[in-house]
Amino acid sequence: PDASITGDIIVGFPGETEEQFQRTLDLMEAVHYDNLNSFAYSPRPFTDAALSEAQIPEDVKAERLQRVQDLSVKHGLERSQRYVGRTVEVLVEGANPKNAQEEVFGRNRQGRHVFFKGGVDLVGKLVNVKIEGARTWSLMGSSCGVN
Repeated sequence: PDASITGDIIVGFPGETEEQFQRTLDLMEAVHYDNLNSFAYSPRPFTDAALSEAQIPEDVKAERLQRVQDLSVKHGLERSQRYVGRTVEVLVEGANPKNAQEEVFGRNRQGRHVFFKGGVDLVGKLVNVKIEGARTWSLMGSSCGVN
């Protein structure tokens, strides 16, 4: 239940039908990726795909990409919210670039960024953090002590 699943999706590959694209959305609904990198297809020189006459119009690629990204954000937040109220182990990586004087950040065992009050003396240490808030791609909490 705590496995973190990430992936990459390219939309608008030449010849992609609406039905095939819908299967991508269906897969996303089944998996609920923790993090998803998504892109619109762009031709690469000297490839069969670039030479295909079945290119997808740019406006269709953009609309499909937006649909994937909207669903990815929804799932990312749902996956983050599962940690609220739990204590997780965090490997501290450094000072929070947006609040370096007060906060540090690291990653939990599933790779989710976690931000909490602490000093850079914690870098490289494992810290138990009580998760108090969730964002789409990160968590916020309070230190419960170094392991």
